[in-house]
Formats: sequence, C-alpha cells, structure tokens
Amino acid sequence: MKKDLKVRLGQVGDYEIRLLKVFKAVVESGGFAAAEGGLNIGRSTISTHIANLEDRLNLKLCFRGRSGFSLTEEGADVYELMKTLLSALEGFRSGVNALHVSLTGELRVIASDTICMDPQSGLSEAIARFSKAAPDVNVLLDVKSLSDIERMVLNDEADIGLIPQHRQLSGLDYRPLYVDDCHLYCSRTHPLYNAKSSPQLLDQILSSKVVHAGIHTSPEVGAQLADMNKAAISYFYEARLVMILSGAYIGFMPDAYVQRYVDEGDLRALVPEAKHYSLEICTITRTYGRTKRARELFLEHWANGT
Repeated sequence: MKKDLKVRLGQVGDYEIRLLKVFKAVVESGGFAAAEGGLNIGRSTISTHIANLEDRLNLKLCFRGRSGFSLTEEGADVYELMKTLLSALEGFRSGVNALHVSLTGELRVIASDTICMDPQSGLSEAIARFSKAAPDVNVLLDVKSLSDIERMVLNDEADIGLIPQHRQLSGLDYRPLYVDDCHLYCSRTHPLYNAKSSPQLLDQILSSKVVHAGIHTSPEVGAQLADMNKAAISYFYEARLVMILSGAYIGFMPDAYVQRYVDEGDLRALVPEAKHYSLEICTITRTYGRTKRARELFLEHWANGT
C-alpha cells in the first residue's frame, strides 16, 4: 500500500523537474553508473542530484552501494507519481504548442431544411469571416432533417447544427441565433387568394387542405395546426412551397423564405393577424468531448455577425 508522501517543497519548479528527470534516468538505467552516458554527467553529480531530491522530498528514494542499486518502497511510489507528472507536463507543453499552429482540417455544419438560405441566419457572412481567419479549414455544409442533425451532432458526425429549437436534448448545447416568423400562405390559383377578411374566411381556411412538415417544432405550431385539415406532409420548405404554389394546398412558411413570391403576387398570407407562429432558430453543439477550436472560432464569427 502506498504511503502518504509528505513533500517538503511547496511548488514543483524547473529545478525539481530536473531532479526528477535525473531520478527517472537512474531508475530506468538501473543505477548511477549506467545513467552517466544518457545524462552526460558524472556519477558524483548524479549522486548529488539524487541526494538533493531526497532532501527536498524528505524521503529516502533508493539504496546504493556495493550491494547495487534498488528503490525503496517510497522511491517506487515517487517513481510512479513522477511518471504521471512528467506525462502531464508533456501533454501541457504539446497542447500549448498546438495553440500556435494554424487551424487545419474540416468543420462540418448541417442545417435543417433551407434555413441556411435565410438572410437572417448570416451563415454565408460567417463562412466568409471564418475562412479569412482560418483559411486552411474546409467548411462542409449540408442539409438534413431535424432528427438527423441532432443525432449527427450527438455522435460527433457533425460539429454544428442549425435547427428550430423544439426540445432540449441531454448532451446538446443550444445557442439562440434569431427568430423566424411564419404565416399561412396560399397561391394566386387557390380559391382563397382573393377572399376578403370575414368570419367565414376562417372557416374556409380550416376546411382547406393544408400541407405541413409532419412534426410540431413547438406547442405554438401544434396549436395552429390543431383544427386544420392536415392533408399532406412535406418536411422540406422547397417541397412544401411547390405544394402551396400548386394551388391545391395552403401551408405555413417562413416569411423571409417566401418574400419574393409575395412581392411578385404569387403568394398571399391568409388572416396574418391570427394564423402565424414564430420559430426560434439556434445552433447546437455537443456539450461533452474535446472542445474544438475551429468550431468555437466559427461560432464566435457567427454570433458577432448576427
């Protein structure tokens, strides 16, 4: 059983590290004489170093003499503790040196649907700023479904996800980015396009066929769809927009995404004062595992630009 080591030195400085390295060489060489060549110092100097280390630790570390070299019980304990210390110091040194090396590799960003094309996201500007700051890092951008993004970030298959916040999963860190306002739209070929606001219009809306994402990203979304005629599912905005433009369906869409179609008269918002909801868009990252410098740098550039 290891004894409690009463160490006299209050701090481990460069001098103590040098003494410990001499002790390590002696132990691993099997004695003072055998360690001379590796340390490039004489036996008497080695003996002085070991004596100084024993004095600073207030411990006898080894037996030396005609019977040969051997460790005391305390010396064996100190040797094991020293290996842990020197390994930690080397890891610290390597880590600090790595901080001065240019960032390289890949940064994997995945967005839900076409959120990345939303002008409010500021994603293209963030990529531009990040690419200047870390030109040797390649940004990989892809679009996946909401559940796929959560899974891939949790499994370290992606570094950053961009999603509507709809739940809190253990292991993920959520950072709000912006809010997307959504309204109920119909196309110019839909019977309700020219309908005037009236009590009957809401009844007509509730009986009209609605295309929706197939998931409720918030209670607000669920409440808006609760009494509607949910007739078709299109998760991705692009496909949902096609369904709405067909004139056969109405559906909720982010205002920023369809603004061009509204300006051209192809779409109209129906009872916007009543049929609308907001989506909080956020980034997600893993809360555990090693912190990635490229990921944090990208998020910093993203946050500073939105």
